[in-house]
Amino acid sequence: MTKHKIYHDLSNLVQRLNELRTQGKSVVFTNGCFDILHSGHVQYLEEAAALADVLVLGVNDDASVKALKGEKRPVNQLEDRMLVLAGLACLDFVIPFGEETPLKLIKAIQPNVLVKGGDYTIETIVGAGEVIAAGGKVKVLSFKDGISTSSIIAKLENSND
Repeated sequence: MTKHKIYHDLSNLVQRLNELRTQGKSVVFTNGCFDILHSGHVQYLEEAAALADVLVLGVNDDASVKALKGEKRPVNQLEDRMLVLAGLACLDFVIPFGEETPLKLIKAIQPNVLVKGGDYTIETIVGAGEVIAAGGKVKVLSFKDGISTSSIIAKLENSND
């Protein structure tokens, strides 16, 4: 059931989204590493899903996670992360990206709503200008203080002392 949510080919995903748009559906897009799925992630994705009919998630590939988070990351490999994410009821489609930013995905998908977490401002969200120029909206969702993959990893490392 979850495999049909995972796309590796952007043109196939765009085609599917265009089909859904002809049915009157709106699309929300967000992105991230989602290395160790936790309650903050789930709350964030549920909040994002409530903003449109279809939620698309761009997931950083392993090399881009390593570049962003350091040599010890990711903890979970890309295919495992995407499979876990695809199991969430609130999420409709998952697609990986390896670029430094998800701008290529955003330009191709043309979401009605682009969202990021509360540690961003609209001015710092990649693709915000493109989405707004196309008539879409950009939203900053609430920040889940104290809930992060980094804090989970730190707790695990400290418990081994």
